[in-house]
Amino acid sequence: MNPMAIKTISLTALSVVGTAIATALGGWDTAMIVLVSVMTIDVITGLLVAIVWKKSGKSSTGAADSRAMFKGLCRKGLMLLLIWLGVNLDLALGLNGVIRTAMILYFTGNEGLSVIENAGIMGVPLPPIVKNALEQLRNKGGEAK
Repeated sequence: MNPMAIKTISLTALSVVGTAIATALGGWDTAMIVLVSVMTIDVITGLLVAIVWKKSGKSSTGAADSRAMFKGLCRKGLMLLLIWLGVNLDLALGLNGVIRTAMILYFTGNEGLSVIENAGIMGVPLPPIVKNALEQLRNKGGEAK
């Protein structure tokens, strides 16, 4: 097989998988983009805290720990699975995305607060409006409507 065919098949497979995941999670809308962005920032800042600052609360030494990293990624994967559950509950109950949106807002707030904690460990000050916005997202996601 020539390299162009391999590239085409690989990109097609990735597109199909990405589309299936986005569909299962209720679409690739702004809320989902923000959540995935904050999750990514949390992973990066968490790695920096552990590798550069060696102040991670996830290990006894404060340094990077592959088991802690794996657990963190599993938690993020579980968040996405729970959003998938929310999508299905919305469909079953005819709620038009209420549960999915609440879950995304809640998880975005939690992940964002973790980013703020990591930034604080690194000595990066953030304006209070950012923390307040993330707390509001978390609280809004936790409200039952």
